[in-house]
Amino acid sequence: MSDNLPSFSPCDALVAVMVAVSASDQNLRTAELVAIERAVNHMPIFANYDIDRMRAVSQTVITLFEEEDGLDALFGLVRAALPEKLFDTAYLLACDVAASDGRAGQIESEMLAEIRDQFEINRLHAGAIEFAARARHRTL
Repeated sequence: MSDNLPSFSPCDALVAVMVAVSASDQNLRTAELVAIERAVNHMPIFANYDIDRMRAVSQTVITLFEEEDGLDALFGLVRAALPEKLFDTAYLLACDVAASDGRAGQIESEMLAEIRDQFEINRLHAGAIEFAARARHRTL
Protein backbone atom coordinates (compact mmCIF):
# COMPACT_ATOMS: atom_id res chain seq x y z
CA MET A 1 0.00 0.00 0.00
CA SER A 2 1.35 3.37 -0.96
CA ASP A 3 2.10 5.76 1.88
CA ASN A 4 1.91 8.86 -0.27
CA LEU A 5 -1.83 8.95 -0.77
CA PRO A 6 -3.33 12.35 -1.47
CA SER A 7 -5.40 14.02 1.19
CA PHE A 8 -9.00 14.74 0.38
CA SER A 9 -11.12 17.80 1.03
CA PRO A 10 -14.63 17.08 2.35
CA CYS A 11 -16.01 17.48 -1.19
CA ASP A 12 -13.30 15.20 -2.59
CA ALA A 13 -14.40 12.61 -0.03
CA LEU A 14 -18.02 12.88 -1.17
CA VAL A 15 -16.97 12.48 -4.81
CA ALA A 16 -14.79 9.50 -3.83
CA VAL A 17 -17.75 7.77 -2.16
CA MET A 18 -19.89 8.28 -5.27
CA VAL A 19 -17.15 7.00 -7.57
CA ALA A 20 -16.57 4.02 -5.26
CA VAL A 21 -20.19 2.95 -5.58
CA SER A 22 -20.09 3.32 -9.35
CA ALA A 23 -16.77 1.50 -9.71
CA SER A 24 -17.54 -1.21 -7.16
CA ASP A 25 -18.95 -3.54 -9.83
CA GLN A 26 -16.06 -2.67 -12.19
CA ASN A 27 -18.51 -1.03 -14.57
CA LEU A 28 -18.82 2.75 -14.47
CA ARG A 29 -22.17 3.21 -16.18
CA THR A 30 -23.04 6.43 -18.01
CA ALA A 31 -26.13 6.99 -15.85
CA GLU A 32 -23.98 6.74 -12.72
CA LEU A 33 -21.38 9.17 -14.06
CA VAL A 34 -24.16 11.59 -15.02
CA ALA A 35 -25.60 11.28 -11.49
CA ILE A 36 -22.20 12.14 -10.00
CA GLU A 37 -21.76 15.11 -12.32
CA ARG A 38 -25.31 16.31 -11.63
CA ALA A 39 -24.73 16.15 -7.86
CA VAL A 40 -21.48 18.08 -8.11
CA ASN A 41 -23.02 20.68 -10.43
CA HIS A 42 -26.25 21.25 -8.50
CA MET A 43 -25.93 20.42 -4.81
CA PRO A 44 -25.17 23.35 -2.49
CA ILE A 45 -22.42 21.44 -0.69
CA PHE A 46 -20.35 21.50 -3.91
CA ALA A 47 -20.89 25.23 -4.57
CA ASN A 48 -17.20 26.06 -4.13
CA TYR A 49 -15.78 22.75 -5.35
CA ASP A 50 -13.15 22.75 -8.09
CA ILE A 51 -14.73 20.33 -10.56
CA ASP A 52 -11.30 19.75 -12.13
CA ARG A 53 -10.41 17.70 -9.01
CA MET A 54 -12.96 15.03 -9.93
CA ARG A 55 -10.60 13.28 -12.34
CA ALA A 56 -7.77 12.97 -9.78
CA VAL A 57 -10.17 11.82 -7.05
CA SER A 58 -11.71 9.27 -9.42
CA GLN A 59 -8.28 7.98 -10.41
CA THR A 60 -7.32 7.62 -6.74
CA VAL A 61 -10.42 5.52 -6.10
CA ILE A 62 -9.79 3.29 -9.13
CA THR A 63 -6.13 2.85 -8.17
CA LEU A 64 -7.05 1.96 -4.59
CA PHE A 65 -9.58 -0.62 -5.81
CA GLU A 66 -6.70 -2.40 -7.56
CA GLU A 67 -4.76 -2.79 -4.29
CA GLU A 68 -5.26 -5.52 -1.70
CA ASP A 69 -6.24 -3.23 1.20
CA GLY A 70 -7.45 -0.46 -1.08
CA LEU A 71 -10.98 -0.29 0.30
CA ASP A 72 -9.67 0.19 3.83
CA ALA A 73 -7.29 2.87 2.57
CA LEU A 74 -10.13 4.60 0.72
CA PHE A 75 -12.34 4.67 3.80
CA GLY A 76 -9.38 5.96 5.80
CA LEU A 77 -8.98 8.88 3.39
CA VAL A 78 -12.71 9.57 3.35
CA ARG A 79 -13.14 9.41 7.13
CA ALA A 80 -10.12 11.69 7.63
CA ALA A 81 -11.62 14.31 5.33
CA LEU A 82 -15.33 14.10 6.04
CA PRO A 83 -16.90 15.75 9.09
CA GLU A 84 -19.29 13.40 10.87
CA LYS A 85 -22.23 15.69 10.08
CA LEU A 86 -21.73 14.81 6.39
CA PHE A 87 -21.80 11.02 6.83
CA ASP A 88 -25.51 10.88 5.97
CA THR A 89 -24.89 13.17 2.98
CA ALA A 90 -22.23 10.76 1.73
CA TYR A 91 -24.63 7.85 2.11
CA LEU A 92 -27.39 9.77 0.30
CA LEU A 93 -25.06 10.53 -2.60
CA ALA A 94 -23.93 6.89 -2.72
CA CYS A 95 -27.55 5.71 -2.84
CA ASP A 96 -28.35 8.19 -5.60
CA VAL A 97 -25.50 6.86 -7.73
CA ALA A 98 -26.52 3.25 -7.11
CA ALA A 99 -30.17 3.99 -8.00
CA SER A 100 -29.40 6.21 -11.01
CA ASP A 101 -29.26 3.41 -13.57
CA GLY A 102 -32.35 1.68 -12.22
CA ARG A 103 -30.47 -1.33 -10.91
CA ALA A 104 -28.33 -1.81 -7.83
CA GLY A 105 -26.62 -5.14 -8.26
CA GLN A 106 -25.27 -7.36 -5.50
CA ILE A 107 -21.81 -5.76 -5.49
CA GLU A 108 -23.19 -2.21 -5.37
CA SER A 109 -25.55 -3.28 -2.57
CA GLU A 110 -22.59 -4.68 -0.65
CA MET A 111 -20.70 -1.41 -1.16
CA LEU A 112 -23.70 0.54 0.16
CA ALA A 113 -23.79 -1.76 3.20
CA GLU A 114 -20.08 -1.12 3.77
CA ILE A 115 -20.60 2.66 3.52
CA ARG A 116 -23.57 2.40 5.90
CA ASP A 117 -21.41 0.49 8.38
CA GLN A 118 -18.37 2.75 8.01
CA PHE A 119 -20.47 5.86 8.67
CA GLU A 120 -22.67 4.17 11.29
CA ILE A 121 -25.85 5.27 9.54
CA ASN A 122 -28.90 4.48 11.65
CA ARG A 123 -30.85 1.66 9.98
CA LEU A 124 -34.12 3.63 9.96
CA HIS A 125 -32.41 6.66 8.39
CA ALA A 126 -30.65 4.41 5.88
CA GLY A 127 -33.97 2.89 4.84
CA ALA A 128 -35.49 6.32 4.30
CA ILE A 129 -32.48 7.48 2.27
CA GLU A 130 -32.57 4.31 0.15
CA PHE A 131 -36.32 4.64 -0.44
CA ALA A 132 -35.95 8.29 -1.49
CA ALA A 133 -33.11 7.46 -3.89
CA ARG A 134 -35.14 4.70 -5.55
CA ALA A 135 -38.18 7.00 -5.81
CA ARG A 136 -36.09 9.85 -7.24
CA HIS A 137 -34.68 7.66 -10.02
CA ARG A 138 -37.82 5.70 -10.89
CA THR A 139 -38.89 5.64 -14.53
CA LEU A 140 -42.20 4.87 -16.23
